Amino acid sequence: MQIGRKMRKLASLRPQDLLVLLKIVALKGSPWRTTDLAIQLSMSQSEISAALFRTWFAGLLDDSKREVHRVSLLEFLVHGVKYAYPQKPGAIVRGIPTAHSASPLSELIQPSKDLYVWRDEEGTVRGEEIQPLYPTVLKAAKIDPLFYQLVALVDAIRVGKSREQKLAVDELRKRILAK
Repeated sequence: MQIGRKMRKLASLRPQDLLVLLKIVALKGSPWRTTDLAIQLSMSQSEISAALFRTWFAGLLDDSKREVHRVSLLEFLVHGVKYAYPQKPGAIVRGIPTAHSASPLSELIQPSKDLYVWRDEEGTVRGEEIQPLYPTVLKAAKIDPLFYQLVALVDAIRVGKSREQKLAVDELRKRILAK
């Protein structure tokens, strides 16, 4: 009985698990090691290993734990992320744009008065604060433009209106299903 509970606890997806998968997608087939992911995502190697296990268990990684099941990931992002990791805009803060306020959606949608940002003292934009999926998202996004776009698109699904969500899904489909 104890093993079953422990296994369920280990197998429940966590927000950082999505970041690991999105980072692997952003690498566009380049070889990687868990240490590489740990450094680039500012996570521990043990957290990366646990994320790889949980995403494999959930059917989002292949048996080698190296290749993302891209269709399954997209399906989870489209249908589950806004329920599993909901977010509501918060106070007006200085930060880095996310959701529809960041590229590529900012180029597709007329600028609105509602800007969404991740809090960052070095940010150049003021907007409503969106809590990132994981505290190290901002650091990782600053060094990888494609990863930044992917996470911002996921935020658009988490907080956007139906039009923004639809555009985000279309853009995610292009980026995730392309190899």
